[in-house]
Amino acid sequence: MTDISQGEEITALKKELSKLRLETNLRKSLAMQLEKQKQIADDAKAVALSQSEQLESVSVQLSKYLSPQIYDQIFSGKQSVEVKSSRKKLTVFFSDIVSFTNISDELESEELTALLNFYLNEMSQIALKYGGTIDKYIGDAIMIFFGDPESLGHEEDARKCVSMAVEMQKRLSELEGYWGPHFGLKEDLRIRIGINTGYCTVGNFGSNDRLDYTVVGGAVNLASRLENAAESGAVLVSQETYLMLKDYFSFKEAKEIDVKGLGRKVSCHQIDLSDTKKSAAQNFSGTGFDLKVNSNLLKLENLEDLKEIVSNLQAISE
Repeated sequence: MTDISQGEEITALKKELSKLRLETNLRKSLAMQLEKQKQIADDAKAVALSQSEQLESVSVQLSKYLSPQIYDQIFSGKQSVEVKSSRKKLTVFFSDIVSFTNISDELESEELTALLNFYLNEMSQIALKYGGTIDKYIGDAIMIFFGDPESLGHEEDARKCVSMAVEMQKRLSELEGYWGPHFGLKEDLRIRIGINTGYCTVGNFGSNDRLDYTVVGGAVNLASRLENAAESGAVLVSQETYLMLKDYFSFKEAKEIDVKGLGRKVSCHQIDLSDTKKSAAQNFSGTGFDLKVNSNLLKLENLEDLKEIVSNLQAISE
């Protein structure tokens, strides 16, 4: 009986040992599978990270070819990449360098490239500061518009555009004496600017394979014509832009110019860059109020009246 009991115990122990060995092997196998899965997951994560970095790098490079507003619209999904357009009232800006053909003949290509890049960078920084949509660079010319893809209202869009133009001219005045030592120019760089407000067709133009987001129409052509007619160092605006902004900026007397393609003369106004009294004008508007304030022209008694009005409004709201 004792021998039988010991034999059964040995058999049971062998079975238990086999079971433990099987569990150990299963655990090792499972651990190896988990390690493989972890390695696969790590590899996939590394690939995804690498692709994400590549995509980000490409996106950053692509953003250099698009105006920031258009880039944001496309990558946020607000703007579809297809041939389509819409009608909007925009303020369109054109500028170019005076006597650029002569400058091109005087400078070597490397000097001309450096000059253009410096100039365009200075002007673009000002344009982006005011929220302008940079349409394109056409050699030395710049085309910018306000009111799309986002608008602050026709008047505010126009005010920002003209404020931008004034600052551009002031920036070039600050750079007087810079162009000769750095780029070999005999005379300081001068630009002329034309601005018009009107209805344009804006959107994607081109083919299914190549698109250009831009604006077209008679209002765009007039802005370009005004730029051609502007004097060196001047900002020339159309009658419609002037009527919206006459309380914000100082203008010289109106003049009429012949415009190619139109059978009549066009009235336009040149901004008086030497008079900054109206440049401090600001517009505050919202639901239930529309207020224009020019701090340079505001008299003390008017300021007291304004304070009283605001105080009364605060008392009503409380």
